[in-house]
Amino acid sequence: MAEPVRCAVVGASGFAGALCCAIVERHPTLELTVACARSDVGRRLDDLYPRYGVSAELVAFDPDGVAERADVALVALPHGASAAVVAALIERGLKVVDLSADFRLELDRYRRWYGEHPHPELIEEAVYGLPEVYREEIRGARLVAAPGCYPTATLLALWPLRERLRSVFVDAKSGVSGAGREPTAATHFVAVAENVKPYKVEGHRHSAELEEQLGPQLAITFVPHLVPVDQGLIASCYAELAEPISAEELSALYQRSYAAEPFVELARSAPGTRDVHETNRCRVYATTDAHGRVIAFGAIDNLWKGAAGQAVQCLNLMLGLPETSGLA
Repeated sequence: MAEPVRCAVVGASGFAGALCCAIVERHPTLELTVACARSDVGRRLDDLYPRYGVSAELVAFDPDGVAERADVALVALPHGASAAVVAALIERGLKVVDLSADFRLELDRYRRWYGEHPHPELIEEAVYGLPEVYREEIRGARLVAAPGCYPTATLLALWPLRERLRSVFVDAKSGVSGAGREPTAATHFVAVAENVKPYKVEGHRHSAELEEQLGPQLAITFVPHLVPVDQGLIASCYAELAEPISAEELSALYQRSYAAEPFVELARSAPGTRDVHETNRCRVYATTDAHGRVIAFGAIDNLWKGAAGQAVQCLNLMLGLPETSGLA
């Protein structure tokens, strides 16, 4: 058997980071050698997340210590906290998949949405981690920026149509785990239970990813909603095309686009979030309405295909491993 690839997870106490640890722990080739956290240092991960059964002790981040114990890293820190950590690991020769927004956008767009970047030299080389689109680029990368959960579902729902789109309205709904582990007034149980609420209606930062990937000329309206479930996300996309398309042509287009994709399933009817719970799959369905518009859906588990699962999918490609290794 080949030697295992030593893997660090930084940000292991968060929802996505803890799942990264669980996937790596069960991976046939990767070995979880260090789990770093900003909080809960000294605690075992299975105390925080008993269902994952990962006994690793959480330690404070030290770039030299991580470099001694790991060859690759999954960084699951929030936006703004990730860039310096990623830069330190890249400098020490590790391959890195970053789950934050710190390297997803080209520099000018990043500045417009987030401000100045602490490591602009790394933005140009970072590869956007959507394997269905950038598979070959990911294979040769040392830094991959995993997409956000909303853009993942939206882009997979719309990608076959990208050259035909004129305008798109995206109505996306996510479970509360997408907001992260730190509670806020908006994610408190009392605010979320029996409630569906849109937020950041005037402009969500994930709009920048959609514009960058689908083209700045495209009119995109993106409205996210928080729904009272734990995990799961669905993007309902209503698209006007430059030219009309028949239902038969639409079906054939999606079949051609995704026939060989291991983690995209073409559904025969509109999907639901339960269909993909705790899997790395995206279920996609597209149809036409009586007005010639296309209605396309992408359903994912926001912590799997929207975060940790997709990050491991990218890491598999970077290491020359089967893309599906350790994933369901």
